[in-house]
Amino acid sequence: MKINAIKIYEPGGPDSMKWETVDIKMPSSNEVLIKHTFVGLNYIDTYHRSGLYPLPLPSGIGMEGSGIIKEIGSNVTKFKIGDRVVYASPPPGSYSQARLIPAEKVIKIPDFIKDDEAASILLKGMTVEYLIKRTYKVKKGQTVLFHAAAGGVGLLACQWLNSLGVKVIGTVGSKEKAELAEKHGCSHTILYKEQDFVSKVMEITNGKGVPVVYDGVGKDTMEKGLDCLSPLGMMVVFGNSSGNANDINPGTLAKKGSLFLTRPSLFNYVSTREDLELSSNDVFNAIKNNYIKPNINYRYDLEQVVQAHKDLENRKTTGSIVFKA
Repeated sequence: MKINAIKIYEPGGPDSMKWETVDIKMPSSNEVLIKHTFVGLNYIDTYHRSGLYPLPLPSGIGMEGSGIIKEIGSNVTKFKIGDRVVYASPPPGSYSQARLIPAEKVIKIPDFIKDDEAASILLKGMTVEYLIKRTYKVKKGQTVLFHAAAGGVGLLACQWLNSLGVKVIGTVGSKEKAELAEKHGCSHTILYKEQDFVSKVMEITNGKGVPVVYDGVGKDTMEKGLDCLSPLGMMVVFGNSSGNANDINPGTLAKKGSLFLTRPSLFNYVSTREDLELSSNDVFNAIKNNYIKPNINYRYDLEQVVQAHKDLENRKTTGSIVFKA
């Protein structure tokens, strides 16, 4: 079976991705063949493309997609041909019209969620779930700092945290993004290009700081973020959109208030089928209960993946981005 898919042969910028015709085989005993309807774009895709997170090359790219099961392997019992499904996990390869993937990585889409919504929200939604419920379990009445509050993960986090009675201080890059974050539940926004976010956080919290900082930016924000924490607070660096954060001497954490520092990854939190179902079901229930809503602000055809990556990295986008497969 021949399909079109994105391939990368060497690390690089967006133009290193190639739209090619490739052969796809029938599924092995524990795989399913999915014909994609929509594909999600996530920041981790840029890390794979650039080589920040190296892949064995040549490789497909993309971690999230939704579609219809067209074929199943002989050992697959939880799914049938025709099921609407979504996934958000390795191995990379979602930038394609169809693909093979282990059945254990796949989740059925509930009837109340559309394919494009599923492809836009599962990876980001599960990221928010593990950050606020398992990495640092927030409590009602707390105030937290969330960097890039108008991004895909940030907008979902603002909504979900707000539903839990948690106030969010969010950093954003423009007044337009500040308005967007506030519409999604962000209590205070800081224009990080114009304002010092440390002093603003201390002003908002009356000098107390926050118990947790959620940082998907990395290099440009992590060290200053430590100064936003209250004693025994936790710095959660879950992404590196500005590059890898610098190394921190453990003694620095002691001097700044016996702080905790962690660099979690979604795929460690959903490494078992049990945890994958727990996290995805929590996301689906949050949608059903109107705690969070998909924010599909940009749509591209899959052939336009190069332009989409450029727009994402140039911070021209907000919310979620999906490709029509």
